[in-house]
Amino acid sequence: MQKVNILDIYTDYLLCCPSLKTATELSVLLDKEVSHDKITRYLSSGELSSKTLWLYVKPIYKQVASEDEDGVLIIDDSVVEKKYTDRNEIINWHYSHTECRHIKGVNFMSCIYHTPKINLPVMIEFVRKDKKIVDKETGEVKYKSSKSKNEMFREMVAQCVRNGIKFQYILCDSWFSSAENMEHIVKECGRHFIMEIKDNRLVALNEAEKHAGRFVNIKSVAVEGVPLKVYVKQLNFPLLITKQVFKNEDGSMGYRYLASDDLNLTYWQMTTIYHKRWKVEEYHQSLKNYAAFGKSPTKTVQTQISHFIASVLSYVKLEALRIRTQFNHHALKMKIILRANQAAFKELQKLSTIETAAFVNFA
Repeated sequence: MQKVNILDIYTDYLLCCPSLKTATELSVLLDKEVSHDKITRYLSSGELSSKTLWLYVKPIYKQVASEDEDGVLIIDDSVVEKKYTDRNEIINWHYSHTECRHIKGVNFMSCIYHTPKINLPVMIEFVRKDKKIVDKETGEVKYKSSKSKNEMFREMVAQCVRNGIKFQYILCDSWFSSAENMEHIVKECGRHFIMEIKDNRLVALNEAEKHAGRFVNIKSVAVEGVPLKVYVKQLNFPLLITKQVFKNEDGSMGYRYLASDDLNLTYWQMTTIYHKRWKVEEYHQSLKNYAAFGKSPTKTVQTQISHFIASVLSYVKLEALRIRTQFNHHALKMKIILRANQAAFKELQKLSTIETAAFVNFA
């Protein structure tokens, strides 16, 4: 069996089976037509990477993308817990903004190409804590990544541009809203952005005040529903900022400050386009719940990365099925589980009938 077929089988396996994913279980599922050693060797080969993901989704991208398409690129990171896996450079302690605590797991960054038709991951990279640091006072060993998330962000944007992906805006949260990232998107990549920015950001209301060093907090000048042109100290181009007010689940009021380099946007356009960023959360949930992202007992860095990328490819299969069938990911997964349970029930009935007859004859 060719390697490409092993990948196809493995990604199907991730969508079908609810338990931990092992090469041994898959081999048994295939009646040992493929040995578990062959599956393990494939996962250890290093053939699966972010480049593999792009080559896999490129034909799908070309099918859905066009000059008129309202495409955006969403970049975000997530942490998936792996509390029982030994620590290495990718399975390590990371701060989870969702959990508001440090958890042991994998921290990965994804680029999602989103249109009204599809939510398509086009890149994935992993935060590698590859530098060992010893605290001089306590002697405690800590691990740090030699490349920051913001550096990874800029590299991913540049690679997407080199890959010829057409998108109007880059959307991201305040974690990536540094002036350096803004400069890179506009000057180096020739694209627009809409980002959430922190409420302590300082801006000037015109160029004269910027040169005079008179800056004010955006909280004091941003108004809901009204985009405002401002200047940031580190940038040589103006920004459009606005304030968005919303109600939280607990009934309290929340505030969000958005910034864009596109000065032609209205408040409605800024908030409507930025709302698409939440599609990345659907992607994260689907990866974790339906594509078995965290359900592999793989031990080495290479096999772990291979499994994680295969999980993203399984998500792509699920997304393609969503478009074809008009069922969402949850409905598709429940359909698969229902069919599996029906097959198991029929098999149990067969076995029960045989055993019951044997028991009656024995009696």
